[in-house]
Amino acid sequence: MLSGSSKSTRHAPAGELAVRTERRTQLLDVTAGVAKMVRDSGVLSGVCYVYVPHTTAGVIINENDDPDVAADIESALERIVPRSANYRHAEGNADSHIKTALVGASATIFISNGQLELGRWQGIFFCEFDGPRSRRLRVKILPD
Repeated sequence: MLSGSSKSTRHAPAGELAVRTERRTQLLDVTAGVAKMVRDSGVLSGVCYVYVPHTTAGVIINENDDPDVAADIESALERIVPRSANYRHAEGNADSHIKTALVGASATIFISNGQLELGRWQGIFFCEFDGPRSRRLRVKILPD
């Protein structure tokens, strides 16, 4: 339960994580950065929203213990939506837009005892589909 006297829980902190990807398709574990923002906010109980304001990048929650899982997801998305196909979008990155539509641009994580309520093996991944690039990951933390 939140204490009503805690000044740090009365506002809705928002911020950004700067993300730099190194490959065209890359799942980048951003869990530590988001967790730090939650700790720094002082919110003990609430919700953390993570949003990617780009049309060729997204965010997912999945296993972050074994890096092969992220590599498998990257490979599977490439097989499902290959870079070269009969796309009408003229910029050459139609596959990136489609992959983003499949994974989504936001995630919601509960906060309990000042920490993200992720499952034992879960992590937050920024999903790059049109890199390498410098990107932004928006984070908004709302107290209960």
